[in-house]
Amino acid sequence: MPVFDPQHLQGVCQRVLDEGQSELDPLFDRLTSALAEAYPGLIDTGPRDWVLNNAGGAMGQMTLLYASLTEYLLLFGTPVGTEGHSGRYRTDVYDIVLDGEMWTYIEGEIHRTVTEPGQMAFLGPGRAKGYRVPDHCWMLEYSRGFVPAMLPFGLADSLTSTLDLRTVGRTFGTYTRHVLRSFAGQGRRTDATPKARTTAS
Repeated sequence: MPVFDPQHLQGVCQRVLDEGQSELDPLFDRLTSALAEAYPGLIDTGPRDWVLNNAGGAMGQMTLLYASLTEYLLLFGTPVGTEGHSGRYRTDVYDIVLDGEMWTYIEGEIHRTVTEPGQMAFLGPGRAKGYRVPDHCWMLEYSRGFVPAMLPFGLADSLTSTLDLRTVGRTFGTYTRHVLRSFAGQGRRTDATPKARTTAS
């Protein structure tokens, strides 16, 4: 059974955003605390370990909050904007914007979709999008499916274009550490049932 529910995650994000605008670090702190309260024992509440990410021609950075073989939850974004290909996966990918905005389109669309703070974008299995962050954007990203199958796309640019082997190593190391942590927490899953589950509009 999945640990996380995307609608509940969106509800947690919206409640944090409703508390008022703030600098990004306090916003991330409040969100991490709210997620840790909703999912006890599962969220990494330690210092944020940002890792660069080059994928599909776009560049940003991410910090993992949770990862297993079948799910991950992370903060992702860029302060300077970027543009590229979303990737085409066998997983579900949900992006809840926290700050800034993200523009997307799929094949056949001639008008962009704009996702703003509190709103959630969805990328289904086998689908792909073009996306652009026009200035800056930070989001909570949740994916459900066989996560290791996403790694080739996520690391291809670092291996063949930027040749940033340090980022490749840090990505593998961070993901592996969280997966091992998820194995250790398997027995606590019944205690991680979301509290005050809320369905966002």
